[in-house]
Amino acid sequence: MIGIATALRQKRVLAHARGLVDGYGRVHDSMRISVTDRCNIRCFYCMPEEGIRFQPREDILRFEEIAQVARVAAGLGIRKLRITGGEPLVRKDLPDLVAMLANLPGVDDIALTTNAVLLKDLARPLRDAGLHRLNIHLDTLNPEKFRKITRRDDLDRAIAGIDAAQAAGFPIKLNAVAVKGLAEEDLAPLARFGRERGITVRFIEFMPLDAQGIWGQGEVLGAAEILRRLEDEVGPLRLSAGEDPNAPAVDYEFLDGKGRVGIIASVTRPFCMKCNRIRLTADGKLLYCLFAVDDTDIRAILRNEATNGVVDDAIAHAIRTSVRAKWRGHEINSSHFVPPPRPMYAIGG
Repeated sequence: MIGIATALRQKRVLAHARGLVDGYGRVHDSMRISVTDRCNIRCFYCMPEEGIRFQPREDILRFEEIAQVARVAAGLGIRKLRITGGEPLVRKDLPDLVAMLANLPGVDDIALTTNAVLLKDLARPLRDAGLHRLNIHLDTLNPEKFRKITRRDDLDRAIAGIDAAQAAGFPIKLNAVAVKGLAEEDLAPLARFGRERGITVRFIEFMPLDAQGIWGQGEVLGAAEILRRLEDEVGPLRLSAGEDPNAPAVDYEFLDGKGRVGIIASVTRPFCMKCNRIRLTADGKLLYCLFAVDDTDIRAILRNEATNGVVDDAIAHAIRTSVRAKWRGHEINSSHFVPPPRPMYAIGG
């Protein structure tokens, strides 16, 4: 019987042979796909309330174009896809795209990130179309705080979306951005909410991806403080075993066996050297990092080449070239860090 270590080595050898390995030996098998830069809420740490210049609709990739890029990427070793935005559920007929992606050879995991405001009516169609998992963004359970953060009054709709997603059978992870001076009082209620519902709650350190330039090290509620508060207010934690080594979150479980929380510590505990992700923006730019300052124009390839065969080859070449050029990491904590030219909503989370 083949051992686990041997099986992992064989998997790495196969991945290397398929080509999506960067100069630091990181194997890439995951793609984030943004389907829109538009959103139906206005979280202050992400988007200004007014004056946003969204991409022209004709510049946004069509579903068929997204599926073509995903198909080529799957042929190179990408097996996990995550649909993002903006808010992906504002994109009309999204279950149609999910169905296209679910039928691609080599793709065995499709997830979606959403704020859940529009999820109540879409949870079942998305599940039926082939979506596997959901990440739901929710920073607070307090209606006034929700209104302050999002500039919208949609907390009840978001909770209804979570209810519908659980009824549809989705595995769910709840994501909350931890801004210092704001998020502290929400940590324990969110963790308890997750414990009650069987949902892993993940706290994300505030990153320099906002559109208004408000980020600073002083606004980051760090992983150590988050964990301390959770243990003081909810209960003792221990590291979870058997987690995906490439996952951005470090997961912990409560010692009483009820519930998990995760920490995505991009600022205080960067995890760049285990990154396995590439990103496709809604307007067809390929990024090798969330903080990349350069991109590869996939849309130009899709719309300018003459034949389908040539397009596929050009897309494959662009993906391989982008991955090979990937840098060691974003260097947020060094003087070399340069904020990306796009805010989070224009990149895709």
